[in-house]
Amino acid sequence: MFIFALLVVFKLVNIQFVQGEQYRGLAEKRTLKTVDIPANRGNVYSADGSLLATSVPKYDIRIDALTPTAKNFKKYLKPLCDSLAKFHGKTSGHYQKAIRKARQDKNRYFLLARNLGYSEYLRFRGFPMLNLGAFKGGLIVEQKTKREHPMGGIAERSIGYERFDEDGNVTRAGIDGAFGEQYLRGANGRRLKQQIGKGQWKPVSDANEVEPQDGYDVYTTIDVNIQDIAHHALLEQLEKYKADHGTVVVMETKTGEIKAISNLGRNTKGKYYERLNYAVGESHEPGSTFKLMALAVALEDKVVDTSTVVDTENGILTFYGKKVRDSKRGGYGKISVAKAFEVSSNTGIVKAIHNSYKDNPKKFVDGLYDMNLQNTLDLPIIGEGKPVIPDPRIKNGLWSGIALEWMAYGYNVKVTPLQALTFYNAIANDGEMVRPRFLREVKEFGNTIEFFDKQVINKNICSKETVAKLQKLLTNVVEKEHGTGNGLYAENFSMAGKTGTAQTEYWMPDWDENKRYISSFTGYFPAENPKYSCIVVIHKPDVSVGYYGADVSGPVFKKIAQKIYTDTPIIDAIEDLEEKHVSVERSYETYYDVAKTYKTIMPDLKGMPAMDALVLLENMGMKVRLQGMGKVVKQSVTSGSKLKPKQTIVLELS
Repeated sequence: MFIFALLVVFKLVNIQFVQGEQYRGLAEKRTLKTVDIPANRGNVYSADGSLLATSVPKYDIRIDALTPTAKNFKKYLKPLCDSLAKFHGKTSGHYQKAIRKARQDKNRYFLLARNLGYSEYLRFRGFPMLNLGAFKGGLIVEQKTKREHPMGGIAERSIGYERFDEDGNVTRAGIDGAFGEQYLRGANGRRLKQQIGKGQWKPVSDANEVEPQDGYDVYTTIDVNIQDIAHHALLEQLEKYKADHGTVVVMETKTGEIKAISNLGRNTKGKYYERLNYAVGESHEPGSTFKLMALAVALEDKVVDTSTVVDTENGILTFYGKKVRDSKRGGYGKISVAKAFEVSSNTGIVKAIHNSYKDNPKKFVDGLYDMNLQNTLDLPIIGEGKPVIPDPRIKNGLWSGIALEWMAYGYNVKVTPLQALTFYNAIANDGEMVRPRFLREVKEFGNTIEFFDKQVINKNICSKETVAKLQKLLTNVVEKEHGTGNGLYAENFSMAGKTGTAQTEYWMPDWDENKRYISSFTGYFPAENPKYSCIVVIHKPDVSVGYYGADVSGPVFKKIAQKIYTDTPIIDAIEDLEEKHVSVERSYETYYDVAKTYKTIMPDLKGMPAMDALVLLENMGMKVRLQGMGKVVKQSVTSGSKLKPKQTIVLELS
């Protein structure tokens, strides 16, 4: 017994003085832990301060089914389940059965509700039994932060996100993902917590506590009005042509600011949503829109001019057994290079490039390089597609005997929609190529931390003479009775651009039975002193409905341009308030003379711009309802009819 007592004393001394620190450390480790205090992620705003993305708290509510006493459990179970039934829409008996089973199974972590907003969370805390708190009622609240997009599905992918999976892998998409690490995320804080029993932890203040630093707010270049216009114009056309997916981008010409970007893909149910960022990430053969790049090289090298005559022969050219065809049977005969571009003659453009560079194709490729077409745009948004430009000096399998000819009309080369738009924007911008820009400034508590200005990629991609010729060609494509885009012509505002219709997946064995096309339109508006450039690309429209770029993508471009032109001031500053537009003044005088003389007689408004008609009728004391956009094509009250006071008049526009 004496020896046993000595051993006990020895062990106690050993634990107290020799192994004491180790055991105290273990005890502290089990009862104390350091946890992160998440920083609030910064908000993402549009150019005018509209909220595009913000972080909001969300709550999961659970119950420890063993914590309530038998008395409290019996007393409050039915009232709690009645409240749950009213909240969720299921029966009270369903919840009574589930919670009783949870108590029987000793479930201390039973889920009652997920992803509640703050007001719903407060409502839950007032439910019977849960209002007793954590120690008497078993209430367990888990708070997390969720990223919300107030604009809903519009531009959701382009605005983006940053997500972490269970293994810590991160996925960053769009603007939020691109600038999250640098500006939006902030820095987490640290705090000590102590276990107080039953899985509960309470904060403990200590000298090592670190407060979180919230993320900065970023202000993008997105214009919510233009974004809304672009999104719905694209969606309408995708649904009409039952297309696989499409994209539209609107860029401010001088600055490179992206005012709108929409990427819509179809799911298995036929609905369209922001699936992938096609504008930034999808490289594809552009088809006829690349003819502008090919002609830019030839005009700059002075190997052709717009007046150079080419023979389209019978509308078919053959190179190494491969045929280049025109959409018009029999071809166009002998036409100028300018005419070939305007009517999008494949044979005309291919022959001009073939004759000029067949003996020295490297010179043609170098011309494309000089205009930066081989480079990515070095965008901050992750996943930019790489351009593909075949080069006879690079042995990568891309160059062949027909590579030069196929490049001339947009095959065997690949660019993303945003890369193509950047080139067209440079032509609109008198030769200065600017980098597309998504961010305008970064702020903290309203104070500007960093401001972003335009970035010039190439001051002059070609000579002013070449730019002027290309601008004229693009204008002629759209002008009435000139080119492939003449159906888009509008008298009240000008546009310039190029249609594109490219075969895709033509290497597939079933292509003849199931033809697939990429329809596009790229251009800018107004044609004189352009304010915006825009590209529309629609993949695999239903050929039974239509597939030509002028029919599928062109109307989206026109609708965007027309709506922006009508709703958004093209000129930001008015230099002379007394300056008058002759045609507008004449129109106003004519109709106001009618209004003054016959204040109760309905004037003929057909062909009149919507805004002019609206002002006229409202000044006559009438109520007006507009349907569509553009000019008046139909009015609900015929001209010459007697009007009643405050009569409602419906104007159909087109």
